[in-house]
Amino acid sequence: MDWLTEPFQHEFMRRVFVGGALIGFTNGFLGAFVVLRRLALMADSLSHSLLPGLAVGFILFGLAPMGMFFGALVAALIVAIGAQLLARSSRLKEDTALGLLYTVAFSVGVVLISFVKVRVSLMHYTFGNILGLSDTDLWLIWGIALVVIPLLTALQRPLLLTLFDPTVAMSQGVRVNFLNLLLMAALVLTMIASVQAIGVIMLLGLLIAPAATVYLLSDSYAAMLWGGGGIGMFGSCAGLLLSYYFGLPSGACIVLVLGFIFSLAYLFSPRYGLIRRLRPARHFHEESLARWPEGAQDRGAAKPQ
Repeated sequence: MDWLTEPFQHEFMRRVFVGGALIGFTNGFLGAFVVLRRLALMADSLSHSLLPGLAVGFILFGLAPMGMFFGALVAALIVAIGAQLLARSSRLKEDTALGLLYTVAFSVGVVLISFVKVRVSLMHYTFGNILGLSDTDLWLIWGIALVVIPLLTALQRPLLLTLFDPTVAMSQGVRVNFLNLLLMAALVLTMIASVQAIGVIMLLGLLIAPAATVYLLSDSYAAMLWGGGGIGMFGSCAGLLLSYYFGLPSGACIVLVLGFIFSLAYLFSPRYGLIRRLRPARHFHEESLARWPEGAQDRGAAKPQ
């Protein structure tokens, strides 16, 4: 078992595993809302829009984590609000406006990175570099997780009603617009906490793969929240182990592990798996008899010999 405990003998690896576990759980937990609300395009757009904010933070404040935090936050808000304004003031739909703005924002970020005076690799923020997490980054990740998870847990009932039927939620006195803004804020904060570890390109995979996996396995809302968080945490730690032993990029390994787990659920889910759907369906009468074995025996005994 020395091979399993070897990575934890290094202080930087212990920091990496703590950060990876927190990021994985927070993204997996939040991903349930993204999947149920069908916000995958919005999440992808916001993740790409973080890059110009990070670049502006580098230019103005160097490598200070708080400068990067506020730069990324402002950039994501500009893209999110700008897409809504563009959709309302033109014939464009919101998804078209989002697709346009986030590609422009990402391009601006790539250009601005070339003007950064400090030494920053574009690869670290497009594909992630979790090995570069500092103590300050770890505290930022911990703080955001400590805000996002309890807040969404406390509001899960009105959020559930808002996700499935906003009209009924409004009639029950739920502040739907406020909850939508709160969900967007939680999404942006979680992305900012994760961007250095997983990168803007891979971030969407960490966010939606755990929730999509549980969505194929269960119809329970609570299972999607906590099960998604658990799968996200496990996938992050397992991906980091693969990255350590085989010398592979950490962000890609994390998403590959989560993709493998999703593939298993897609194939073998007892209710919604591909193999289950390819099997010939049983007749309804046979299913009824299977549920009532005593009734089946009685019917068999009643048949004339």
